[in-house]
Amino acid sequence: MIQKEGPGWRLAKDTSRKYFPVLIGGDRWAIELAEPEWNSLLPVIDELVTQHKELENQLMKEESICLEIGREPWWGCIDGDRESWSLQLILESKGDESRGFEAYWPAPAAKAITAAMRIMWDCNE
Repeated sequence: MIQKEGPGWRLAKDTSRKYFPVLIGGDRWAIELAEPEWNSLLPVIDELVTQHKELENQLMKEESICLEIGREPWWGCIDGDRESWSLQLILESKGDESRGFEAYWPAPAAKAITAAMRIMWDCNE
């Protein structure tokens, strides 16, 4: 089992669990993800963080930005300025046989959990 956590966020992966091996959480909440949900989250996080990084030097210090992306089954949003931002995720329900939820991390927890997610994906853990 791999666990990473910090103020306002936590992330865990237990490959011995068959149905919901990944846990993501915030301050006083957590949800377990199925492997396909976890794998489909990577493009959303990666694109949001990359877009913000590409734009951050173009923003004035007092300027804010909101970046949104939708890739089924996820919708994600980074909202903040060039130095700090929050992250909101929605897993969209598709009928009676799937679930949906919303997640939110304020700054600076948002940067920390996305960095931990990217490391976990890069390491293929």
